[in-house]
Amino acid sequence: MSSRLYHWLRLAPGEAGPVVGSFFYFFFLLAGYFVLRPVRDEMGIQGGVDQLAWVFTATFVTMLAIVPAFGWAVRRFARRALVMVCYGVSIGVIALFFVLMQADVAPAWTARAFFVWTSVFNLFVISLFWSVMNDVFDKHQALRLFGVISAGGSAGAIVGPALTAALAERLGTVDLLLISIGLLIAATGCALAVMSSAAGSASRARPGGAARTGSIWAGAVHVFRSPYLLAICVFIMAYASLSTFLYFEQAHIVAAAFDDSATRTRVFAGMDLATNTLTLGLQFFATARLVAWLGLPIALAMIPVAVAAGFGALGLAPTLVVLVVFQVVRRAGNYALTKPAREMLFGVVPREDKYKAKNFIDTVVYRFGDAVSGWVYTGLGMLGLGLAGLALVAAPLALAWAALGFRLGQTRERRARPGVTGIQQ
Repeated sequence: MSSRLYHWLRLAPGEAGPVVGSFFYFFFLLAGYFVLRPVRDEMGIQGGVDQLAWVFTATFVTMLAIVPAFGWAVRRFARRALVMVCYGVSIGVIALFFVLMQADVAPAWTARAFFVWTSVFNLFVISLFWSVMNDVFDKHQALRLFGVISAGGSAGAIVGPALTAALAERLGTVDLLLISIGLLIAATGCALAVMSSAAGSASRARPGGAARTGSIWAGAVHVFRSPYLLAICVFIMAYASLSTFLYFEQAHIVAAAFDDSATRTRVFAGMDLATNTLTLGLQFFATARLVAWLGLPIALAMIPVAVAAGFGALGLAPTLVVLVVFQVVRRAGNYALTKPAREMLFGVVPREDKYKAKNFIDTVVYRFGDAVSGWVYTGLGMLGLGLAGLALVAAPLALAWAALGFRLGQTRERRARPGVTGIQQ
């Protein structure tokens, strides 16, 4: 590697191997996941659109069971063994689903189980990646190198859905699982190579030690003691609930528009590809500038206002074109603007809350919002509201979400001023 490239990437001697390996580790990992994600969305339709509320509830319950077990394993086992077991089990489960789908065994139940598995799988494989990164690189290296490594994930998030969009109709939906397996095997190989080549990182050979994040339930105590953290919970639940409303609308509209499984999978992959490409462009060129220019209150309210407009448009014209444009803009705006702005809200809370409470909010609160809003959507549908009516119900809720975001941004800015401390103000 040339000295100019070393300088541009801010690499110290001996870091090139671990950084390149980590780049491709994240690339293959996210590419593998984003090959699966459109298949998951298609399985949501095959499992029955009218059963999605049950599937979301099952995802919530499964997450409650798996996340504490995974946290225990992270603290107990050496990273190398943990990587081999977790990714090995994941690859084995995907292979099992491939066999079940090919044999057409209980197709509706297999589809629902695959949806739940993929939704939970995303949580722990990404968490394990960053655990490995924090073992391989110290905190000073992290500041220099994690941006380069993250670019690998961004590239993988584009290549994965691009592969699915290109191959879904040629291979069929089920055969895409084999591509994901190949990518995850490559990710596992990169992970093991990174841990082997990271000279001087003694921590990689021992158990992970106590996790800074604590258990998800430890964070609940911190949340319920703080009005500020409770307000963040409501903000996250509003995001999750409106996302679920739109997801259910998406399932109905896409199922009605296309009869063919491979075509639906290609459509879902195309939406992921457009979202991830737009997100990368916004993050590279606009995110930091927009937050600095608009200020945090407007940055937090901007996408919720766009969501309200999107639901209004969907209520007036519940068509595939409106859905696709709305979904891509909403998701890209969330990843590029709302999520970074949301993370800034935790910058004015004590260190313990930053990890424990955030862990609880990002897992339990988020998935609980998914599950509850799924039943609300189903209940409103049973009362006779169609797609247009349900969309118009969501629009004013999005405006309330925007108002809360604006208020939270103001509160965060006030607490960031010199002399203002604590979280109970």
